[in-house]
Amino acid sequence: MRPHTPIVSTIALLATLATAPAQDTQGAAPQQGSQRERMWPAPTAEDWAKPVLIEFERTWEDAVAVSRETGKPVLVCVNMDGEVASEHYAGIRYRQPEIAKLYEPYVCVIASVYRHNHRDHDEHGHRIPCPRFGSVTCGEHIAIEPLLFEKYMDGQRIAPRHIMVELDGSETYDVFYAFDTQSVFDAIDGGIANRATKPEPIVRGDRSLVERVASRAIEDRRAVEQAYAEGDRELKEALLAAAGEHPDAAPVDLLRLAVFGLDEDLAARARDALAKVDDAGAAELIAEALRVPMEGEQREALLARLSALGDKSPQAKTLAVVHRGLATRSDAVDAETWTKDMNGGASYRAPDAGQVADALDRAATAAAGQPADAASRLAVAEASLALAIGPEASAAVSSDPRTAAKYTALLFEDAQRAALEARAIGGEEWRIETLLALIAAQRGQAEEAFAHAEKAVPGIPPGTTDWKAIRTLALFAEGRHRQIVAAARAKQDWPGSWLNDASAAYSVLGEHPLGTDIQFASHYDLLAHLGARGRAGRVLDAGLRRFPGSATLHDCLRQRTLRERGPDGLIEVYDAWLAEPNATPQLRWFAGYAGIVAAEFHRRRNRSEEAAAAYARALTLFDEFAETVPEDRDGADHFAALILGARARLALEASDLDGCLASLRASFARRPMSAASLDGLNLSAMDTARMLRGRLVAEERSGLLTALDAETEKLRAINPSLLDLPAYERGAAGQGPGRRNR
Repeated sequence: MRPHTPIVSTIALLATLATAPAQDTQGAAPQQGSQRERMWPAPTAEDWAKPVLIEFERTWEDAVAVSRETGKPVLVCVNMDGEVASEHYAGIRYRQPEIAKLYEPYVCVIASVYRHNHRDHDEHGHRIPCPRFGSVTCGEHIAIEPLLFEKYMDGQRIAPRHIMVELDGSETYDVFYAFDTQSVFDAIDGGIANRATKPEPIVRGDRSLVERVASRAIEDRRAVEQAYAEGDRELKEALLAAAGEHPDAAPVDLLRLAVFGLDEDLAARARDALAKVDDAGAAELIAEALRVPMEGEQREALLARLSALGDKSPQAKTLAVVHRGLATRSDAVDAETWTKDMNGGASYRAPDAGQVADALDRAATAAAGQPADAASRLAVAEASLALAIGPEASAAVSSDPRTAAKYTALLFEDAQRAALEARAIGGEEWRIETLLALIAAQRGQAEEAFAHAEKAVPGIPPGTTDWKAIRTLALFAEGRHRQIVAAARAKQDWPGSWLNDASAAYSVLGEHPLGTDIQFASHYDLLAHLGARGRAGRVLDAGLRRFPGSATLHDCLRQRTLRERGPDGLIEVYDAWLAEPNATPQLRWFAGYAGIVAAEFHRRRNRSEEAAAAYARALTLFDEFAETVPEDRDGADHFAALILGARARLALEASDLDGCLASLRASFARRPMSAASLDGLNLSAMDTARMLRGRLVAEERSGLLTALDAETEKLRAINPSLLDLPAYERGAAGQGPGRRNR
C-alpha cells in the first residue's frame, strides 16, 4: 500500500541512442538492433538455479552496526524485476564467484520493492530466503527500500544502482545509468582500492554461539538460528537467555523460532525477551505473538513494548493502537443493536421523478402554512435531496445535461437551505446532519461530508431502513478509514476509537441490504493493513458469501490465500469452487487469473514445471470462459496472450529458441494489442521477443531471426507503439550516464 515514485531503468537512455557505440559484457560491440539484449543477456533457468553468492545484511541497522564493527563501507544495491539490466545482475552476476569477490570488502544491502516468495517465514518461524537475492527475505528487501530512498536516492528510484556509503554516512559514489557492467564493477573495485581505511578481517567462528547472539552480522545470526533449531534444550535456553540480555542486538528471528515452536515454556521465555527488544524490526513479531493466548501480565508487557517502539516505528505505533483498540466497542455505532434490529426491510429504489416532485410540492405547501414546523422543513429538504440525487428526476427536467446539472445544483441549495431552517427551529439533529453530509458529498466536499456524518451517526436509530441514514453511515466509515490512513502516513498518533468506529460501521453495512462489495473490501483492507488479519479474514469470507462475483473481493482473496497457503493453495481454492454444482461462468475467469498469479510465483522461485502446469490450467479456463461468455472474449484473449507470452519466456530461459518463437507467434496471433502488456513479473511478450532476437543474433540463427522479424513487422503494421520499450525504460532522455562521486 505504500506509494512509490516510478522506478527508472538503468538502460532507459539507450532507447534514444540506437546508433550509439556500446560495449557488451564481453567488451565486443553488439550488432545493430540487439545491443541492449547483447549487453545484458537474460538469465537462463540454469543461471537462476545457482545460489546467490553475495551476502546481504537483513536490515539497515544491521548493516550500519557491522560496518562500524568491521570498518567496511556499506554498498547499497537497488534492483527491479523485469528490467533487463536488473535481471542480468540478479540472475547472473550476483551468482558468479569472481563478481561476488568484488563485493566482499563491503557490507552489502539489497533494496527491491517486488515480492518473490508469498511469505517470509513458515508456520514454525523458519526463514524463507528470497530466491532472487538469497540471504534476505522478501519482506526485508522491501522494507529497506523506502529508508534507502529517503537517505540516498535523491528523489529518483533508478535500477539497477550501486551506492557506496562510508562509516560516517557520506556517499563515495552512486553508479546508475551505466552503459555496461564493467563500469559498475570498476567503480565497486575502485571504491575499495582508493580508500584510505583498510578494514581488519574478523574471525567470527572463534566466539561461542551464546556470544554470537549479540552480533548483528548475518553470518552470526544464521549460525545462532541454526544452532537453536538443531540444539538441545539446554542450548536453546542459553540462547534465549542471551537474547534477553542483548535487546539492542534485536535477534528477532531467533525469538521467532521459539515463539512459533512447540515448547510453550520456551515460547514464554522468548516473549519475555521480545518485550525488551529495542528495535523497530520486532514490531511485527510482537503483533504475531499477541495472537496466541497468554497471561495478562505478559500480554501487557508486549503491548507496552509496541507502544515504546512507536517512537521509532509508525508500524509499531499503529499495531499498538490496533491491539488495544479492537478490544473495546465503538461509542458512535452500536453494531450489536443494529444487527439485532435490522429486519432486511430496506427497500430504497431510485425515486420516481413525478412522485418525488409531488412530495416536494406537498412539503413546500405545508412548510409555507406552518413557518415554525421543523418537520415540514425537513420534509422539504429530504424531498429536494431525493429529487436531486435521482437520475430520472434530473433527466425529466431537461434532456440538456447542462440544464439538468443547473437544476440539480439548485435542488441541493434548496435542500441545504431547508435543512438549516429546520435546525434553527429545533429539527431532529441527526436528520439534519445526515442531509448536510449527503449534500456535501454530492458536491465533492469530502472533509465537510465526513464532519457532518460524524455528528449524524451517533443519533441514527439502529436498524433504520432509511437510505439516507445508510449512505451517511458509509460516509462515516470512509471518513474514519481516511483519518487512520492519513495519521499513519504522517506518523501521527491516532485514537483506537477510530478503528472501532470504522469497523463497527463497516460491519453494519455488511449486514444491511444496501451494503456493497466495495465496503467489504475497504473493511478487509483496513484490518489487514493494520495487522488484524484474523478479523480481516472473517470479513472477507462474509463478503464473498454475499458477493461471490465481486472482482474486488476476489483480488483480496488472492492476496490472503497466497500469504497463507502459497501458489498451490491458490489453485486448490479455486479448483474446489469450480467443482461445486452452482459454479458460475465468471468463476472460470477468476480461477484462470488465479492460475496466472500462481504461475508467476512459481517462476520467481525458478519452478518452471510448476509454472508451466499452472499456465496450462489457466489457459484452458480462459478458453472455456470465452466460449461460455462470448461477449467477454476480448478480455479472455488478452490474458490468454499474456500466458502464451509467459510460455515464450520459459522456453527462452530453457534455451529452447524454437519453442520461444512458436509461443510468441501464438501470443501475437491471439491478441496483437497485448504484445506490449506487462505481466506480474514486469515482462511483456515484446520484451521476450527482444531478448530472443539478441540470442538469435549471437548464435547466428538467421532462419529464426528472419521469422521473428516478420512477426514483429506484423505488429508494427497494426500499431508501431507495440514495439516501443516499456515506459520505465523511456523516461531518461538527456540523463547523464554512469556515476556521481561525492
